[in-house]
Amino acid sequence: MTRCLLLAGFLLIAATAHSHVEQRDQTKPKQGPVKKAPAKTASAKPAAKPAPKLLASAQDIADGEALLSKSDCLACHKVDQKLVGPAYLDVAKKYPATEASVTQLCAKVLNGGAGVWGQVAMAPHPALPAADAKKMVQYILSLNNAK
Repeated sequence: MTRCLLLAGFLLIAATAHSHVEQRDQTKPKQGPVKKAPAKTASAKPAAKPAPKLLASAQDIADGEALLSKSDCLACHKVDQKLVGPAYLDVAKKYPATEASVTQLCAKVLNGGAGVWGQVAMAPHPALPAADAKKMVQYILSLNNAK
């Protein structure tokens, strides 16, 4: 008899639990089949940005540094501090390393100029070959990347 009562109690509990589940399911809105998100496929990585075109070769930059060290430029300029004229690092920060900047600064070196960095004029260097002036300017502009 004890077994019957236990079995009856178990069945009563099971039926009650089942009844509650059915009632709860009836109060929930019916949902359609669960849609799975599309599988992620290995997409191609975004194309890497092409390397920026170098303004000058490493050799031209080294040549420009050597030309500057032998020139009279160091009487007015230093790499990292202002003398009479601006520091080369300041020039490199002010002008982007582009062909247009190289052309503009070469003209300043060859023809002289004033007003951009103060009232003291930079002396012209007409005897300096334009190719040498270009290498010197390329070296100066490369200093902004050498931080």
